[in-house]
Amino acid sequence: MSYEKYRNIYADTLTQIREEGLYKDERIIVSPQGGTVSVAFPEGTPPREVINLCSNNYLGLSSHPDVLQAAHNGLDSHGFGLSSVRFICGTQDNHRLLERKIANFLGMEDAILFGSCFDANGALFEGILTADDAIFSDKLVHASIIDGIRLCKAQRNVFEHRNMTELEEKLAASTARIKLIMVDGVFSMDGDMAPLDQICDLGDKYNALVAVDDSHATGFIGKTGRGTHEHFGVQGRVDIITTTFGKALGGATGGCITAKKEIVALLKQRGRPYLFSNSLMPAVTAATIRVLDILSETTERRDKLEQLTAFWRHSLTDAGFDIKPGNTPIVPVMLYDAKVAQEFSRRLFEAGVFAVGFFYPVVPKGEARIRTQLSAALDMSDLEKALTAFVNVGKALGVAS
Repeated sequence: MSYEKYRNIYADTLTQIREEGLYKDERIIVSPQGGTVSVAFPEGTPPREVINLCSNNYLGLSSHPDVLQAAHNGLDSHGFGLSSVRFICGTQDNHRLLERKIANFLGMEDAILFGSCFDANGALFEGILTADDAIFSDKLVHASIIDGIRLCKAQRNVFEHRNMTELEEKLAASTARIKLIMVDGVFSMDGDMAPLDQICDLGDKYNALVAVDDSHATGFIGKTGRGTHEHFGVQGRVDIITTTFGKALGGATGGCITAKKEIVALLKQRGRPYLFSNSLMPAVTAATIRVLDILSETTERRDKLEQLTAFWRHSLTDAGFDIKPGNTPIVPVMLYDAKVAQEFSRRLFEAGVFAVGFFYPVVPKGEARIRTQLSAALDMSDLEKALTAFVNVGKALGVAS
């Protein structure tokens, strides 16, 4: 067999990854997603309940009874799946209802649904830009944005993270037909935000469109959880927002692009992940519609999340940990060494805390960390227990004062 000739190439590569401390083990969760979860790790061992500090379930809605009931209702009323793409026979009334609701929630003109925000970012640039156009993206944008940019023929300009001086220099030097600035609203690895007020000012000055991936912001950043454009007071000045339904908005799957109506209409004609992938299943559309209704009724969950975030950030700093600055629920504890991050995570798990080490290629070499993420599903008592575990492990490994 041909594969036998190449088996050792892959085996040797995996061995090297393990020796460098970069191998990523998967932990088997045998419970619904929540503030605590039951995890079997290593695989095959009896599961244990641990405090969950590494989920994107920011608002604690992944297992909310109203959301689960809405998903069941969607199955009962609209079936399991559409077995088709949108433009053939895969568009249901709930698809259009969800598009209108998410556009209204974010203050945009229209929306287009995708199987994930990764797909949304994969469709965006190729769908609306040509070789005559130019993209200006932050160095630390999400991998899906990088891949999406690679798929299009537009000129590529990368500026250093949050460096507005460099962005302006690149915008001023460009003679492109259309200029598009692309950033993450909240950068998922560091937990800091793009300065959207300054970016929108530069967009106005140099006639550039402004696009934001708000996957780690939609539902909980801003006074009413509309996202980073609300946080910075630039509603109406951001032209395109991509986001996900797989984090704060229920935690299942799906994503979207919300934008000016002409951009959405064009993407429905040209967006390859939209044209060639099945439409979202009815359970997801129905559940996400219910999530948006819940978030439009009250800010209770995002307010609780804000309080938990402040406590966690202050407590880790007071305990002597090196954390990335900011005020979002993404709180990276910097350890720098991949093997130390792996060991720290392993000891936390033994102490009843689920928090995963991040290292190359997820983050740059020498930037290994434990990325903690807060959720409204947690209580203050959970964080107090987790803090004790962090302090004990940190002292044992010599990474906290």
